[in-house]
Amino acid sequence: MKFSEQWLREWANPDISTEEMCEQLTMAGLEVDSVSPAAGEFTNVVVACVESIEKHPDADKLNVCQVSDGSETFQIVCGASNVRQGLIIPLAKIGAVLPGTKENKIFEIKPAKLRGVESFGMLCSEKELGLADQADGLMELSHDAPIGRGLADYLKLDDTCIEIDLTPNRGDCLSIAGIARELATLNACDVTEVECEPVAATVEDSFPVEITAETACTHYAGRVVSDVNTKAVTPVWMTERLRRSGIRSLGPIVDITNYVMLELGQPMHAFDLNSLDGGIQVRFAEDNEKITLLDGKSIELDSSSVVIADKNRALALAGIMGAEGSGVSDNTSSIFLESAFFMPEVIAGKARGYGLHTDSSHRFERGVDPQLQVKAIERATALVLSICGGFAGPVIERTTDGHLGERASIHLRQDRIRRVLGIEMQANEVEAILEALGMSVSQTDDGWQVKPPSFRFDMAIEADLLEELVRIYGYNNIPRTQPSYHGSMKAQTECVSPTSTLRSALVNRGYFEAITYSFVDPNWQKIIDPDGKTVALANPLSSEMSTMRTTLWPGLLQAARHNLNRQHHSVRLFETGMCFTAGNSSLPEQVNKIAGAVCGDVQPEQWGDSSQPVDFFDLKSDLEALLALTGQSYSYDAAPHPALHPGQSASVSVDGNIVGWIGALHPEVMKKLDIEQTVYIFEINLDAAKIASLPTFSPLSRFPEVRRDLAIVVDENVTTQAIVSCIEEVSSELLQNVQLFDIYTGKGVDTGRKSVALGLILQGFSRTLTDQDVETEVEKVVSTLKQQFAATLRE
Repeated sequence: MKFSEQWLREWANPDISTEEMCEQLTMAGLEVDSVSPAAGEFTNVVVACVESIEKHPDADKLNVCQVSDGSETFQIVCGASNVRQGLIIPLAKIGAVLPGTKENKIFEIKPAKLRGVESFGMLCSEKELGLADQADGLMELSHDAPIGRGLADYLKLDDTCIEIDLTPNRGDCLSIAGIARELATLNACDVTEVECEPVAATVEDSFPVEITAETACTHYAGRVVSDVNTKAVTPVWMTERLRRSGIRSLGPIVDITNYVMLELGQPMHAFDLNSLDGGIQVRFAEDNEKITLLDGKSIELDSSSVVIADKNRALALAGIMGAEGSGVSDNTSSIFLESAFFMPEVIAGKARGYGLHTDSSHRFERGVDPQLQVKAIERATALVLSICGGFAGPVIERTTDGHLGERASIHLRQDRIRRVLGIEMQANEVEAILEALGMSVSQTDDGWQVKPPSFRFDMAIEADLLEELVRIYGYNNIPRTQPSYHGSMKAQTECVSPTSTLRSALVNRGYFEAITYSFVDPNWQKIIDPDGKTVALANPLSSEMSTMRTTLWPGLLQAARHNLNRQHHSVRLFETGMCFTAGNSSLPEQVNKIAGAVCGDVQPEQWGDSSQPVDFFDLKSDLEALLALTGQSYSYDAAPHPALHPGQSASVSVDGNIVGWIGALHPEVMKKLDIEQTVYIFEINLDAAKIASLPTFSPLSRFPEVRRDLAIVVDENVTTQAIVSCIEEVSSELLQNVQLFDIYTGKGVDTGRKSVALGLILQGFSRTLTDQDVETEVEKVVSTLKQQFAATLRE
């Protein structure tokens, strides 16, 4: 919204500077985007009259003019096409300084000879005076402009153009009236509103109006004004206000409708009455209905768009732009003024959908005062009669059952002001602010009942009123207070390991934390977890990110491949995050997990040792170090997984429940994912990894420990974990530890069998163990292993 400061000050004129005004508006939520002078700087330019004109003796396109400033006549050679006798124009006298162009900042007028004829000054266009970017000829002033008066004084160019950027909820400030109301409230001064007294009908001319799109248009007002002079000249004061608001003059009738829109905030349109047939109908467009707009653009409408039509054709795209052939022209003698209210949700997005954006659509999308239509018609009628003459018929008004009536009141509590805003406001101060903003206020036992005005669509709940109070009170006026905090120590359980501890454990082992998207490529998801119940996104960012992950592996493997493709041959990544699985309810089941991926060499390249690639047991060592923080006992059991190598895949269990997986990536999966280097991965439910055993003290024995080594031969498919578990289960409290120190296959061991060497650590707490004690314990272990696994002692 761009406007003239002078125009605004005619409505509200607080005793503050331009800079203070802009600061106030910005802090009140009406952000000032730019402040610029109303015109370029020029001197010695006066209002003058062309007294006579004759052709240049030596140039067909030049004229020799005699121009008077009321006290002296000057000979001036001019080539403008619109110069004529009696024309009132700006005259730059000898010595005048004009704004010039961007390349030439200063342009001084000097005596000159043009094709042999002397010229003492220059007749000016709007462009040469810095009033417009383009001009087709001389600037034509009103016939009653005072000859000899300084142009800057006559046009009141000592003015500032202010442009504000409004949030979508403040459509009420897309007018001088709305901004003036805000400014007056901020400074506790009066608003001098323009008089919009009803214009009495002098003729009975009327025109039928019908609303069939009742859900879109709830109020329509119109009026016939006959015998108007559309060739009249728009007053300079109006064209200047329009220009300073960024709107060029297009003729008196269009200028008046634009002026009322800027002044009151109500978009209007004027039809050539003689071009209308059968009456006005506000209806929804038909599918594929075509319309050619005033800018010459032809569009094809859909049935959700609203049009203003007569019985033959669409006359305007409602709330956006009029149609070609129905607007006012120089031949128009009678007009039909319209002013309507369209529901914001119906107009919103329509202009943009057709590649349009107009001042009208900008306002209707944000909400126009539903009670403003008749007032705007009366204001526009008065301006038309005063500028173009004519005779006004009666106001035609149509209202539907869905028209917005009085707004529901909002309960504002006194104590909420202090609790939410942190300020104390007196009752009279609250009432003064709300009433100045156009609201109706009545007191209650605990506060007020506030009825918002019709033009404030954004007032619905108590918080909205609190925002209005603090806006006007001033954010900078809120006292700074030291926040009070009453802290309390909360017990922190030792039975849960913080996630940060698990992260640190992996970082200390050379891992880097990765953060990937929770939505992944459905193809990757299907390859890695084909049996997972996935959740598809309704509105994905892209087709490659359209599925919620059921495992952390897709993101980690994509990150690993990204690094491998950029010559990072050793990669260690981990991630913690939520995974999602479709469940029986409408919401997916969510599980927190921690996962890791490794590939490359165990150690960085060095001179003292040859490189060694990571294997399954390197990753298992990292996972065991992570799970050791919990103090729980985890078991690893060979088990198949669709994404893992059949011979290098294991489930991770605790208390018999599978809580994760570890293994090498399946070769087929690697091929499909375009990963050329073997990658080892693990994934554990985070909740299971965080559960920790509470540490307890165990007394230390004062007696020496005894070690007995056993080398047993078992079948190759017997796991070491099963052997160790069997020994721990059968042994007494004398067994303190079982240490695996060798696994052997080859010469001396039958095919299909393997030798497993274990160290049994025995120790007593009441006495030193005898040989008999040790032998008894060892024989019990050997006997049980023989029964369980057909184990034999290796010779």
